[in-house]
Amino acid sequence: MAASVTSRALALLSAFDDRHRQLTLTELASRAGLPVPTAHRLVGELVRWRALERLPGSGRYVIGRRIWDLGLLAPVQTGLRQVASPFLQDVYAATLATVHLAVRDGLEVLYVDRLSGHASVPVVSEIGSRLPLHSTGVGKVLLAYAPAEVQRQVLAGPPRITPYTITQPGRLAAQLERVRREGYAQTVEEMSLGGCSVAVPVRREADVVASIGLVVPSLERDRPRLVTALRVAAEGITRSLR
Repeated sequence: MAASVTSRALALLSAFDDRHRQLTLTELASRAGLPVPTAHRLVGELVRWRALERLPGSGRYVIGRRIWDLGLLAPVQTGLRQVASPFLQDVYAATLATVHLAVRDGLEVLYVDRLSGHASVPVVSEIGSRLPLHSTGVGKVLLAYAPAEVQRQVLAGPPRITPYTITQPGRLAAQLERVRREGYAQTVEEMSLGGCSVAVPVRREADVVASIGLVVPSLERDRPRLVTALRVAAEGITRSLR
C-alpha cells in the first residue's frame, strides 16, 4: 500500500536526529526514503507551515519553531525549558524580578518561559509570544550571535517601538559588538516605557542557543548584581545541556 501524505511528511521530520540537525533536500529525501521531487514538494509545505526552516546561505533545512511551539503544549516539558527551569527559579529568588528564557525565531525573539516579578514594571511578553530582536535584552543577545544574514535583515529597517528604541543601523551594530565583547545586553525603555532589561547568552558547546534576561524598573545601581546572577544561571544551564 502506498504511503500516505501524512506518513511521508512524518518520515521527513523523522530524518532529523542528534547527529543530523541540518540536512540538504537530497539528504532529507534519502533518509526519508522518498524520491527527491516528492520530498521537494512536501518540504515546501512543511516550510510554509514552519515545521521546517531553510537556513540562509547553506540552503540546508532544520526543524522549525512551529514544532517547538507544539512541544510547549505537551503535559511534560522536555529540553531547554525543563533544563533551565531550576536556574530561572534561582534567578527569580535572588532578584524578585521578571525572568525570561528566550530563543530566536527567524527575525523575532520567542519567549519560552517567564517568571513574573514583584516590581510594577510594564512587561509585554508572554510564554509563546514573539517580539522584535532589536528592542529587547534577550533579543539583542540572540541578534548579536545570529548569522550575518539575520543581522543584515534586522539592521536594514528595525521599527521604532518607543521613543528610546535604537533604530540607527550603525548604532545598533556597535551595540551588538559590545554585547559580544562584554557578554551581556541591556535596554532602557526600548520595548516599553518604564521597563529596562538585561540579558546574557546561554550556550550549548560553541553555539548560543538561548538567552535569559530580567526586566526591572532601572539598571542604574543593580546592573552588576543582576548580570552576575544571570551569568551564574546561564553557566548552570550550559553545563546541564552537555
